[in-house]
Amino acid sequence: MGEDEKLEACNKVVEEENEQKGGLFDFFWAPIYWFKMLANETHWSFVFGVLAVYGVNQGLGGAFNRVGTDYYMKDVQKVQPSESQIYQGIISIPWLVKPLWGLVTDFLPIFGYRRRPYLIFAGLLGTFSMLLLSFHENLHIVFALLSMTAGSTGAAIADVTIDACVVQNSNIRPSLAADMQSLCALSSSIGALMGFSLSGIFVHLIGPKGVFGLLSIPYGLVFLVGILLDEPFKPNFSYRQVNQKILDASKAMWRTLKFPDVWRPCVYMYLSLALSINIHEGLFYWCTDSKDGPSFSQENVGFIFSIGSIGSLLGALLYQNVLKDHPFRSLLFWTQLLFGLSGMLDLMLVLRLNLKFGMPDYFFVVIDESVSQMINRLKWMPLLVLSSKLCPPGIEGTFFALLMSIDNIGDLSSQWGGGVILHLLNVTRTRFDNLWLAILTRNILRITPLCLLFLIPSGDPNASVLSTDILGAKEEAETPENENIELVSLVSSVDGK
Repeated sequence: MGEDEKLEACNKVVEEENEQKGGLFDFFWAPIYWFKMLANETHWSFVFGVLAVYGVNQGLGGAFNRVGTDYYMKDVQKVQPSESQIYQGIISIPWLVKPLWGLVTDFLPIFGYRRRPYLIFAGLLGTFSMLLLSFHENLHIVFALLSMTAGSTGAAIADVTIDACVVQNSNIRPSLAADMQSLCALSSSIGALMGFSLSGIFVHLIGPKGVFGLLSIPYGLVFLVGILLDEPFKPNFSYRQVNQKILDASKAMWRTLKFPDVWRPCVYMYLSLALSINIHEGLFYWCTDSKDGPSFSQENVGFIFSIGSIGSLLGALLYQNVLKDHPFRSLLFWTQLLFGLSGMLDLMLVLRLNLKFGMPDYFFVVIDESVSQMINRLKWMPLLVLSSKLCPPGIEGTFFALLMSIDNIGDLSSQWGGGVILHLLNVTRTRFDNLWLAILTRNILRITPLCLLFLIPSGDPNASVLSTDILGAKEEAETPENENIELVSLVSSVDGK
């Protein structure tokens, strides 16, 4: 029986079973049948791997990690907001070199396996780093940063490896490619929503160090995925070819980057992110301050972030159903403009204008976070789609990971730029007199990328944006082993990674 016949038979069984049920009962069982279909068509260990890495490690664990790290820097290490801003940028560095992890997992198998050893290593690295943060009483900031960066490395390697598994299964079963991407996106979104909803409660009950201890569980699941993953054993691998394969792939990416059709949008994507400086730590310290700020509790902070994740999900749905056919340039103009204007909500909050209008701080912050995250998602989605269209034939997966790394470098520049602004304006743990000026500076810089929109193609977003020169170089750009990996899911960049 062929692949299409199997899928049709499986869908027929699901439809027959659904006809026997109705109402809420049918709504409850439909996702279960869908999971069962994916497990039967691929392998149960693959579905478990996606749920563990995307849903638990990145979604739920990423939410716990974000809130726990904020409070760890503020209450345990007692660093200034500008310093916390710089430190969190350092922690994200492993995500900047995702193409390196991709090339290694693609071309360098260990003991005959290409994926399992890297998942095992990622799980062990993350587990030990989180336990060290949790159990050490007075960990120096340098060693704390090393442990957090090690945990970030484990998460990045796990992300790259499971994405490679998704693409491999998509190539084998192209009719299920959309279902696999939906599984990744839903797992990440639901996990993040649950994580942010619970993170503040756990920070309040067991503290940020206790939260790091809990984070060893998601990394333990990654380790378990590496043990259980169904992967063919390929002995007698020639390690002499590794250097040449990696070198050929790197040359192909460099050749592609030199085309104006490619580097111009890359410059815009980097600058649009770098100029939108991030001053999150300054706002976080102010929001939890009992003297000048609204003194939000840990539970309030976690719930506010959870509402933000809902806003981000709504932005993705709005783009998919309404805005995806609009030209890139015009859509980016309006989203970037709205992104800058939405920052004025933060300015109103810090200047306490919301109280003059009779709006409580908590209610106003919930609206602010949801609107900001929705607009941020609307700004990010066309750039993500444009990135996928910039990838030439033969090196799609690896080149897409390179573009995502450029965006991550833009995020890092934004983090560090925000830290510098907070330092220059003397925004500290207890002084917030100039925080409004930092917000105003950020909002003005958010609008400056509008002057660079000429770098973005203005044509039909459904058409190819690459010139015939790049498309004609397919044979030259292909790597020796045309089994590239999609290192970043097109939908799952909810956390900015």
